[in-house]
Amino acid sequence: MKLIIIRHGDPDYATDTLTERGQAEALALSDRMVEVEAADYYVSPLGRAKETAAFTLNRLSRTAEVCPWLREFDHLIEKPHADWNPGIPWDWMPGDWMTRPGFFDRDGWLREPEMAAVNMEAAYRNVTDHLDALLLQHGYTRDGFLYRADRANHDTLVFFCHFGLESVLLSHLLNVSPMVLWHGTCCLTTGVTTVVTEERMEGIASWRMLGFGDVSHLTAAGLEPSFSARFCECYTDPTRH
Repeated sequence: MKLIIIRHGDPDYATDTLTERGQAEALALSDRMVEVEAADYYVSPLGRAKETAAFTLNRLSRTAEVCPWLREFDHLIEKPHADWNPGIPWDWMPGDWMTRPGFFDRDGWLREPEMAAVNMEAAYRNVTDHLDALLLQHGYTRDGFLYRADRANHDTLVFFCHFGLESVLLSHLLNVSPMVLWHGTCCLTTGVTTVVTEERMEGIASWRMLGFGDVSHLTAAGLEPSFSARFCECYTDPTRH
């Protein structure tokens, strides 16, 4: 089985739509995605993700199931440096979390005081339980850290969603803390991430990431990939801090 997880195009967060640039990105993405034979499509209920998906779906005359659990992962917390992205669980200053080993643990990050105070585990499990229920429908049953391939197949499922939420999905499939993915990776707008099952032992499947946040469709269309979601390379740079 293959999962293709796509971040929305360049957003206007104030109106939850795509900017003109984001629409151009989504159009370029559709040139790529119309070549993909997908069994099913799933999309976040938020406007920027639905608008991104529409460029591909309209060209294919397909529809996507709107899944509330695919909305951006924005379960609010209190954290240090709250003046920057206040409350967002997936954007911490590095000095505030990287000195705390618990945040690197697959389950331990949920027990850190800021997360435990708002029952982050319930919010996280809501997403991962829905993902597992969907994979169960397609023949794969979660069993500890692995999946049982009860009906092994080559289906491709496509998700149009958000970077924070994408990292939650990947953390569950790859059995790592999402804090590492939230801060150690960067999926640019319309970035395409691909994960596949590997069944090296009959009936036992694990997931492997073939590509993360690929934006080759943008360069193919002559579009410069967005700086969105990145921060300054050097502190003195006049870019986002």
